[in-house]
Amino acid sequence: MSRASLLAYCLAKPAAWLDEPWEGDEVVKVGDKIFAFFGSPERLAIGLKCGRTKDDSREWRDRYPDDVTVSAYIGRYGWNSFVVGGAVPDDELLEAIDLSYENVVARLPRSKRPVDPERRDGPA
Repeated sequence: MSRASLLAYCLAKPAAWLDEPWEGDEVVKVGDKIFAFFGSPERLAIGLKCGRTKDDSREWRDRYPDDVTVSAYIGRYGWNSFVVGGAVPDDELLEAIDLSYENVVARLPRSKRPVDPERRDGPA
């Protein structure tokens, strides 16, 4: 998958939006929280929330040791960095994005969660 298609996939999530909190580094947020780090456009990797802690996110690193690493600075909080176009199959990379998004949404206050289009009773 290309970086552009992964970015488009992230931005198709309810209430997802692109931000550049640091010059040249793109992230995708839901509410005010990041769920995908894209970094600079030259970088072919994506950082995703894979658990609450470094140990919780270990499964991905164990399965793909050459292409999934602990994210710099925030890895202890369950963030992994995935090489785009590496050994991780595209469908699993999309699954990791979905899980990151769901993980971050679940930690948002109810009032800041995006509305679930399948429910009519307000935020997810």
